[in-house]
Amino acid sequence: MLKLVVLANLASTFFMVGLIWFVQVVHYPLFARVGRDVFAAYESSHSQLTSLVVIPPMLIELVTTGMLLMMRPVGLKLSEAIAGALLLVVVWGSTFLLQVPRHGQLAMGFDQVAHHALVATNWLRTIAWTLRGVIWLIFLQRTIDSGIPS
Repeated sequence: MLKLVVLANLASTFFMVGLIWFVQVVHYPLFARVGRDVFAAYESSHSQLTSLVVIPPMLIELVTTGMLLMMRPVGLKLSEAIAGALLLVVVWGSTFLLQVPRHGQLAMGFDQVAHHALVATNWLRTIAWTLRGVIWLIFLQRTIDSGIPS
């Protein structure tokens, strides 16, 4: 069971690390090029379709992070598990306190101030998810070093 939890958390975290970098560097900046006359419809579709892609891995990551705090695998330090969980709190907090309200503003039509705030505040999630990925890489390196002879 623990192996499945580790793999699910690792996979969901790295899925979200890749996705958030795409969103931050490509997707959100391109909002400004959609066109004001169709932006509200675009934002509505964007929010619905993005939810289909992000909700499952975010929930898997959330649940398995909680499980990892309770039953840490050998090699995952308590400080790393806590740091990973706190970074996830940052991600979820940022999502609901910063990005969701900006999307709400943009749902009424393109607004340059809201768009700029969306891109700027999304760096918080981008950095937090990236740091979660770094924690996993450190754990994996430690695991490989202890289990695979050179």
